[in-house]
Amino acid sequence: MIDNKKAVRHRTATVKGRKVFYREAGDPDAPEIVLLHGFPASSHMFRNLIPDLADRYHVVAPDHMGFGFSDAPPVDEFEYSFENLTAHTLALLDQLGLQKFSIYIQDYGAPIGLRIASRNPDRVTALVVQSGNAYLEGFTSFADVLIAYTQNRGENEASARESLTVEKTRWQYTHGVPADRLDRVAPDTWTLDQALMDRPGNKEIQLQLFWDYQFNLPLYSDFQEYFRKHQPPTLITWGKNDEVFSADGARAYTRDLPGAELHLLDSGHFALESHGPEIADLILDFLGRVTA
Repeated sequence: MIDNKKAVRHRTATVKGRKVFYREAGDPDAPEIVLLHGFPASSHMFRNLIPDLADRYHVVAPDHMGFGFSDAPPVDEFEYSFENLTAHTLALLDQLGLQKFSIYIQDYGAPIGLRIASRNPDRVTALVVQSGNAYLEGFTSFADVLIAYTQNRGENEASARESLTVEKTRWQYTHGVPADRLDRVAPDTWTLDQALMDRPGNKEIQLQLFWDYQFNLPLYSDFQEYFRKHQPPTLITWGKNDEVFSADGARAYTRDLPGAELHLLDSGHFALESHGPEIADLILDFLGRVTA
């Protein structure tokens, strides 16, 4: 028989007058988990994880504005900031009636998800962190170009645009993945991401978010205070070979969350691609214990 719980539904909602695309699976009466993707991805990065979680959880994975199949209005018609992406994400969750939920955060999903968690601590039951920075220790030389861009956009735009090429997109998926696991990384990933970034006007969206990323850093102290005060149950599944956000960023969480469960996997930035079944098992075991 077909397991309808595992069937992924592809939906859209109108949020603040804009279309937000999201993937959904599982029983709406089950405990809820929200999956927040990073750059340059979309909810597509969770395509294999969602069915693994849907037996026990109601899963919702939105595309951020400007990403995936959500609306991507031009930069002069929409405020592309992490504050505004957070506002749209939280408005979607409210609209869907999600009152208490766990959050899986990766890359850009971290400053969005941690804004939500730190400002609504009673609503977030647990954190699952994969290559999502909340500490300065996580930054690597990968960020040098983006830091330079925030300091002088005009002089450094050409270098920043190089981060939006197919070569860089493919690198994010394949770098740090052991040779015997590279065949698990589907070329669909970087091909879809790049096709969506190559849409007219989308690279300007990405550049605006590159520039806005600087405003996440002053909030790290707020995120860390949230960790110390509320001690949310936290699972960290991080690629130990990640050169976008290094494993030092993963270890830093344990300074304020001594009870966090840390797993450094032999992978890179998108560890779900090479270690999806392992991560799914870790999440199911973790959430089964901490949110029972």
